[in-house]
Amino acid sequence: MSEPRVAAPVIDPDNKPKGPASYFPSIEKTYGKPMQEWLDLVVERLDGGAKHMEAVAWLKEEHGLGHGHANAIVGYVKNALA
Repeated sequence: MSEPRVAAPVIDPDNKPKGPASYFPSIEKTYGKPMQEWLDLVVERLDGGAKHMEAVAWLKEEHGLGHGHANAIVGYVKNALA
């Protein structure tokens, strides 16, 4: 398997991340999937031409994520791909 285009960060519990990654531990706990799965899904969606808010809406509608969590994932991916 190839390396992901956007790799999930390793989060040090003693050093809380800033920005969108600060949501990642809660996202994993709440929705039961590792962050890499969420990041890969969003990369694929954005590669398919979805805009930021379209990807956010898709995560909310298809996967049941809350707005803040969905927005954090999409923002993280977009920043990493820029």
